[in-house]
Amino acid sequence: MSPRPQSLQSRLSLWLAAQTLLGLSAICFAIYLVTAWNFGQKQEEELERKAVLVQHLLQEADKGGDLGFLQHKLDDFFSMHDDVTLSISHEGKPLYQSRPLAGGRWMLRDVEVPWTQGSATTRLSARIGVNTAQEAQLLRRLAWTLLGAVVLGTALVSLTGMWLVRRGLRPLVALTRRTAAMAPDKANRPIDAADFAEELRPWITQFNALLLRVQRAYVQLESFNADVAHELRTPLANLICSTELALTRPRSNEELQAVLASNLEEIGRLSGIVTDMLFLSQAERGTPMRTRAAASLAAQAGDVIDFYDAMLEEAGLRAEVKGDTMADVDAALVRRALFNLLGNAIRFAAPASSIRIEIGGENNDSEFTLAVVNRGEPIDPAALPRLFERFYRAAPARDGSPRHHGLGLSIVEAIARMHGGRVFAASQGGETRIGFTVRRDG
Repeated sequence: MSPRPQSLQSRLSLWLAAQTLLGLSAICFAIYLVTAWNFGQKQEEELERKAVLVQHLLQEADKGGDLGFLQHKLDDFFSMHDDVTLSISHEGKPLYQSRPLAGGRWMLRDVEVPWTQGSATTRLSARIGVNTAQEAQLLRRLAWTLLGAVVLGTALVSLTGMWLVRRGLRPLVALTRRTAAMAPDKANRPIDAADFAEELRPWITQFNALLLRVQRAYVQLESFNADVAHELRTPLANLICSTELALTRPRSNEELQAVLASNLEEIGRLSGIVTDMLFLSQAERGTPMRTRAAASLAAQAGDVIDFYDAMLEEAGLRAEVKGDTMADVDAALVRRALFNLLGNAIRFAAPASSIRIEIGGENNDSEFTLAVVNRGEPIDPAALPRLFERFYRAAPARDGSPRHHGLGLSIVEAIARMHGGRVFAASQGGETRIGFTVRRDG
């Protein structure tokens, strides 16, 4: 079971809270360290001053040689400095102790001072200490204060951040409501990107483009369903009528065979429509080419011309191949596309004219081209963009054969897409050129 996705608002709020916590913690920790270092430096300086003062007093007492005078001086001094302690010893024997080191925290320093006793000079050992309990207490209070500031600051920024995030996401909420309010009959009305923040405009642009593609696909599907129903209705009606007519009275074997032959022709037409529709469906789902190998495009075109040889001769037409190249293609699919293109050209070519299958692209680094060119009645420029739509016929009056159901050029387009190419069509000066490209790298 996949975890429940976290909302964008919660995620942004948590990130903001975490960032605030880390930032405030780092700042407060730095404040604590700097303050503690300053206290330490101040205590070191204070201890140094006290040590210098004690050394001075000991040196003054040494000049007079009066130890009692020294004790009196030290008592007077330490009576006014209860945060300082001093102990003096000579050869391990205590000579003076201002106050015991009881409680608190002390910073100590040992010094030695020359001392004259009679004619001999010896050294006195002194240990001076400064009470740091007050600074330690201040640091503890500072630590708790900073900790409270971190907690309160994080909570305050988090709550404020949640409100700001919610406010900042209002355009998304408005966009959601706008898309939810779209009705199927209003899907063609794009969302105005100018009404939303700059960051949302690229998404809205892509969404509008998607809506346009969906609308086109929906319209195409509706048209396709109607066209399929129309194309299937005619052969089915013919089957029903011929069968009902055959059953109206007893028929001879010859008459029944004629009816069955007619029915078989209609069934073949139905089978062709279904087969072509299945191929187009597979191509649109991204079904890859079955095989791919280097093949001569001129050889494939020659095979197609050989197949149509009888039809060409009957129509008084000629066909030729111009150009050649080797390409990595599915040869069967290329032949199928050329079958459809050449079949169209034969039906619409002017009598006694020549049809050319042109192969080019040797000097093109990206693609090869295959085109079938014939002379004949030009195609309306408005119809050229629709030639490759399913069941579309540019000139139905000229081609009344029931064997052709308007899927041939759609199949050509599907085969071109499977080869990474595109289709093209042009008709001018009495010459029609329809073909497709094959991408070199597949």
